[in-house]
Amino acid sequence: MKFPFYIASRYLFSKSSNNAINIITIIAAIGVFAGAFSLFIVLSGFAGLKDFSLSFSNKFDPDLKILPISGKTFQFPENKAEKLSDIEGVSEFSKIIEERIFLDFRNKNHTAFIKGVDKNYRQVNQIDSAVSGSWLTNSEAQVVVGNTISRKLGLSIFNYQSLLNVMVPRPGKGQITGLNPGQAFNQEKVIVSGIYSINEELDDKYVFSNLNFAQNLLELDENTYSSIEIKITPNADADAVTTEIEKLFGNEVIIKNRAQLNEVLYKMLNTENLAVYLIFTLVLIIALFNVAGSIIMVILDKRNNIKTLFSLGASERQIKKIFFTQGMLMTIIGGAIGLSAAILLVYMQLQFDLVMITPSLPYPVAITIDNILIVIFTIGILGLIASFIAAGSSRQALKAI
Repeated sequence: MKFPFYIASRYLFSKSSNNAINIITIIAAIGVFAGAFSLFIVLSGFAGLKDFSLSFSNKFDPDLKILPISGKTFQFPENKAEKLSDIEGVSEFSKIIEERIFLDFRNKNHTAFIKGVDKNYRQVNQIDSAVSGSWLTNSEAQVVVGNTISRKLGLSIFNYQSLLNVMVPRPGKGQITGLNPGQAFNQEKVIVSGIYSINEELDDKYVFSNLNFAQNLLELDENTYSSIEIKITPNADADAVTTEIEKLFGNEVIIKNRAQLNEVLYKMLNTENLAVYLIFTLVLIIALFNVAGSIIMVILDKRNNIKTLFSLGASERQIKKIFFTQGMLMTIIGGAIGLSAAILLVYMQLQFDLVMITPSLPYPVAITIDNILIVIFTIGILGLIASFIAAGSSRQALKAI
């Protein structure tokens, strides 16, 4: 055992003759423990909230989405579809048509977007788990509406006595003034077969229909689509798949991944996470400068010991290293205990649902390697700085000898 480490460990675990110094050391150690504990708890809470928030969009958004670089639609003929399916990493894809529509039901009106989907849509997205009722079939004109739309219009499932009227302006140029609604709009009566619930924004926006229904309503040909949604294989490289798709389509389209489709949500969650991290880092700085104060008090208390060590041949650098090591030991031990206790508490929340938001919904948390490393790195850097500053006081103690 090296000389500075041995002396530092003795000073750390032995009681001082001055009771005030013992109390200050205990307070400093508790501060490090509490700082590491609270930082990991908060980071784990935000990681859980992030996963919880994104779980809703993950049901709706694909791994990759092909969109037209300009305009609302692009051409996707059958030969391109075959080439797309042959790209390594592409598991499934679904052809999509989207357009703004007007809904009318019992003199109640609402503006939404129709989303015409093909039979592969449920293989690309996880919409099934969010739908009550039945998904779309080809037997009749059916739609699946959002929960918010359903409440606003008073819709119910399979109500054949009152059908939902779907209207969209007819394509073309010029003004539609002077025309009656029959001439200005394409209209279809549909039955509501299901109601989906994802989040408030999406529940108020989309009405799902079969692809053929949307094509006929919007008077589009069979090769014209608004987007292509793609599911990639589990081990596929999304960037490599994107590059191959770009080669197939050239400059006609733009390809977005799930994060880019939810750019605002990701930015908001990351900004909140950063803000909370900085706030709790400030708390840690205060706690770790208590460590610096504790080390300075020990230096003042051990002036006679320092004099003895100096007389026995210890160098100024070794004496400084003793108190630097003591500060780092206090930081490492307090931080390790705090981090371990926090991991245990988060694990217990995951296993036993200790804290509930609602009777059926536990508070979401997550244990991630990134958060563990962030706490270790933050505690280590701040502890290093505080210990270095405190150890510098040993030089003044030597000069006073």
